[in-house]
Amino acid sequence: MKKRTLAALTAILVVVPLVAAAPGQRAGAAESGPGDAARPAESTLVGGVDLDTVTIPELQARMHRGSLSSLRLTLAYLRRIKAVDPRINAVLHTSPTALRQAAASDLRHRLGKSRGPLDGIPVLLKDNVNTRDMPTTAGSLALAGSAPDTDADLVGKLRAAGAVILGKTNLSEWANFRAAKPTSGWSAVGGQTNNPYVLDRNPCGSSSGSAAALAASLTQVAIGTETDGSIVCPAGMNGVVGVKPSLGVVSQSGVVPISAEQDTAGPMARNVIDAALTLSVLGGRDTVRADSAPHGTDASLMDADLMDADLLDAAGRPGGLRGKRIGLWRLPSLGAEVDALMTRTAERLTDAGAEVVEVSMPYQERLAELEFPALLSEFHRDIDAYLPTREGPQDLAELIEFNRTHPREQTCFAGQELFEQALAAPSTTDPEYRAMRAELTDLSRRSIDEVMAAHDLDAIASPANPPAWTTDCARGDNDVIPSSTPAAVAGYPSLSVPAGFVGELPVGLLLMAGDRQDAELLSLGAAVEHRLDAWRAPRYLPTTPSGTSR
Repeated sequence: MKKRTLAALTAILVVVPLVAAAPGQRAGAAESGPGDAARPAESTLVGGVDLDTVTIPELQARMHRGSLSSLRLTLAYLRRIKAVDPRINAVLHTSPTALRQAAASDLRHRLGKSRGPLDGIPVLLKDNVNTRDMPTTAGSLALAGSAPDTDADLVGKLRAAGAVILGKTNLSEWANFRAAKPTSGWSAVGGQTNNPYVLDRNPCGSSSGSAAALAASLTQVAIGTETDGSIVCPAGMNGVVGVKPSLGVVSQSGVVPISAEQDTAGPMARNVIDAALTLSVLGGRDTVRADSAPHGTDASLMDADLMDADLLDAAGRPGGLRGKRIGLWRLPSLGAEVDALMTRTAERLTDAGAEVVEVSMPYQERLAELEFPALLSEFHRDIDAYLPTREGPQDLAELIEFNRTHPREQTCFAGQELFEQALAAPSTTDPEYRAMRAELTDLSRRSIDEVMAAHDLDAIASPANPPAWTTDCARGDNDVIPSSTPAAVAGYPSLSVPAGFVGELPVGLLLMAGDRQDAELLSLGAAVEHRLDAWRAPRYLPTTPSGTSR
């Protein structure tokens, strides 16, 4: 693929409106439809654009012309957070400096010194990403004291690019790595985040607040994190786009960890173009273990310019899918309605010129056996390295004791079985652990590489999520979702785009590809998104019309 510099790509994006890049109605073309009265009365219109559907290139074009300012855009999102967020409880904090950041961006635009595609664009961060000027809690009262001393590396990149750090989002506490039966979207610090489509349904974890905030148009872009499924499942379940990059593309430095062997932050947005532009800013030098890089490559030397002009073509060309070969991994265990949606999705992609072949993924039972024990050892190692950088408990044993003695940590679920198992897990220097992780790495990569080679595929597709289950602290989650595991364990990229709905509930299509195929996957994802055109705004229903639950 012929590469272009980020500066050149940005110039193209600012000039070209990319009307086809984002699904749904464009700004100024909104139409009423059935059930619109169920949506909140707060307008998504600002400065002649609709926040629900506007893309970053469109915003930059308006800021370049002077018809929209970052200050006005940031104020609009802050007002929506105040008006809409009480319904969904996605945003923990807003930055006290957000408007000053926006004003500084406007000055740069007036002087012709814009820093690139994210300059002046509001971004929300998952609250396990360190920020020096706001709390970073991972949802736990144990970290709710003073803010970290420094920003996470990725936050430094966003600030350098001129992004407006709008605030922090709620998450599943400790990124859903505390209890055996957790409730996704709940934390002791933030309470329960709700799914904007149906409020008694779950947003999936652990980047629940980031996904819900995007669905409700409370920000232009959000940052999530994933160890296995925590970006792509919330994205699918809240009807937005989520990118899990290749391991090492985004620095782990300053992010509350589970496992350096699988953890990555990634962008979430309402369209692929915005997610791709954000990833181009986030990507770069990784200051954490190079020995976790896929295939033994040096993760610290990743090229930050991940984008390609083909992404623009894929988003706008009617023939963007022609000749592409996509393997469909159906996962009928997610239910007949999801399977029927996958059938319809395959038909639409075929009609657009893609070749869709059904595949099965090998080694999945063995991966399921090995992944959790390996993560226990890695969590003990990595959380013990992170906690001394903060005030509060200084190691996992102290953290367990903190939870035992703080009743607020037990208000939704009391368990911390994963913490206790991690404390007793073998060290990461243990030969048994090392053999386990080596087998995991080998089998997960082979599961993708062999299927793609056997069928000459550009990507593998599967459902990202089932329809959202009802939130229930007593029962916990209903979330056995295997589609994210191969790419998560392999360290390969994956991408969730809206595929459609089961009733009122969104379902995403998960795309995965081979090692360091991030740009190619985003290009394909833009074409798939354009063809499916499956996004629609949430209606904030209190429950489903039938009242059924999972």
